[in-house]
Amino acid sequence: MSAPPLTRGLLGTGEPGLTGHLTAHGPLPAVADLAAAAGDLTGRGGAGFPTARKLRAVTDAARATGRAAVVVGNGGEGEPAAAKDAVLLARSPHLVLDGLHLAGRAVGADTLVLAAAHAALPGLDRALAERGDRARVRLVGLPDRFLAGEESALVSVVDGGPPLPRTKVPPVRERGVGGRPTLVLNVETLARLALLARGDDAGGHTLVTRHTAGPHGRVTDVAEVPVGSRLADVLPLAGARAVLVGGYHGSWLPTPVAADLSLDRDSLACAGASLGAGVLAALPADRCGLRETASVVAHLAAQSAGQCGPCLNGLPRIAAALELLARPAPAPHGLLDDVHRWSGLVVGRGACSHPDGSVRFVASALRVFAPELAAHAAGRCSATTAAPFLPVPGGAR
Repeated sequence: MSAPPLTRGLLGTGEPGLTGHLTAHGPLPAVADLAAAAGDLTGRGGAGFPTARKLRAVTDAARATGRAAVVVGNGGEGEPAAAKDAVLLARSPHLVLDGLHLAGRAVGADTLVLAAAHAALPGLDRALAERGDRARVRLVGLPDRFLAGEESALVSVVDGGPPLPRTKVPPVRERGVGGRPTLVLNVETLARLALLARGDDAGGHTLVTRHTAGPHGRVTDVAEVPVGSRLADVLPLAGARAVLVGGYHGSWLPTPVAADLSLDRDSLACAGASLGAGVLAALPADRCGLRETASVVAHLAAQSAGQCGPCLNGLPRIAAALELLARPAPAPHGLLDDVHRWSGLVVGRGACSHPDGSVRFVASALRVFAPELAAHAAGRCSATTAAPFLPVPGGAR
């Protein structure tokens, strides 16, 4: 698989050094109004919030409070199936740092932070040294936790606390790092701002992590593709049992449905999906979608912050039920109805979106793999291998 050709994409320079970066992209220009330059750019961290609105909201909060803003670049990729941010930070760190500086100037920030997995920090430190930026940008290592990149949990880590989400009131744009107005932008969003400032049509592309079956197991790569591309042109679907769109807070789709979709918000929404963390996975026909789902949900339950009832009680109960439903044997009477009922009880009741995203994933699996549920209830499974396909740390199953 290869990404469509780009003139100057996020991953196109071939090497991460400053010299290659400047040769490919030129110096960072001054931008009078970054919010205007951002245009219709939406965040690439999962929620898809308009970037211009975030910039203006933090600017307004800083003016209202009289406190200088903080800008945090979010490279926290706790989603086990996602790799786009890690690849971007390794291959094009200077585009991310350019975007961080642009955002800082736009909101009048006096503190710039780049948070990422610990494995990425040595390369980022080298990039800062090349730029003479070590005194201006603070690097923060994030724990390998699913929720570490959630906005309020990220702020907690930057402040020296645990990676735990907090309530949304007040929002971090008003009271974030050190109690100051804080702008949190995904690292891909920052890199796209850096390209937009140079006149590139960067907002019309997006990074995706693709998972497909290869002759020796799962093949994973990261590609930059035009927004609106046909999903079937981006992800090979031949022989796929189903397609996962958006990662572990995303949705399973039947392959024929996925084949007709394009990678834009409206098309995906019509199918009950969103691009989310930018993960696309074509589940091979020899795997069991129920087993894959049960493995992922067990991981999601274990990764919860454990602060709220929906995560503390609801997700483990749903995970245990899915483990039973994933076995080719009759499940306890009423268990499937219980999963639907429990899922409805957790939506909208957590401090963050973790329970909502988790049950969205579950609900889509129960729809798409309904024939497999019937087969399991009769003691059969249509899969021909038990080898896992989706990546789950620790091999939870």
